[in-house]
Amino acid sequence: MNLEHLVEKFKQKDEKAFESLYDMYSESMHGVIFNIVRDHAIAEEVMQDVFIKAWHKADTYSSNKGRFFTWILNIARNAAIDKTRSKAFKKSKQNLDSDFFVDIIETGDSLEQKTDAIGIKKFVGKLGEKCKSVIELLYFRGYTQTEASEALNMPVGTIKTRNRNCIKELRNLVLN
Repeated sequence: MNLEHLVEKFKQKDEKAFESLYDMYSESMHGVIFNIVRDHAIAEEVMQDVFIKAWHKADTYSSNKGRFFTWILNIARNAAIDKTRSKAFKKSKQNLDSDFFVDIIETGDSLEQKTDAIGIKKFVGKLGEKCKSVIELLYFRGYTQTEASEALNMPVGTIKTRNRNCIKELRNLVLN
């Protein structure tokens, strides 16, 4: 069954289509979510919520606006960021060992691993260092534009412009 047909069946609430799409994308979604929440149990919980949310909002997906993978990836990324901003999540992390936070802040190969998990490593690798740093913070670490601005010591307007330009450059690399 081709992907377009599978997605159409999914939109019609076909459970077999749901299972197939879950099998296709759950590992990638888990990887993206884990890289933001840094906890396998929480990543699993958020991933389940993502697929349920996608199921309930399937009628909002349009192939004219982008690929299904991108649509569900955005749901996953936003859900993971929302989770890290929740009071319960912050409270659960209050008494953690400092190694947890050191690993979040500084991992030498973090962008490499994260981009490889969703299959765009070769494309992100072709971007300049300025683009890599902005994309890593905004999309793979879940920073807000304000947080990225502070981390990179740049004005928020510069972050917004770089983000837009870098995503445009990445889109051209992927589509060409």
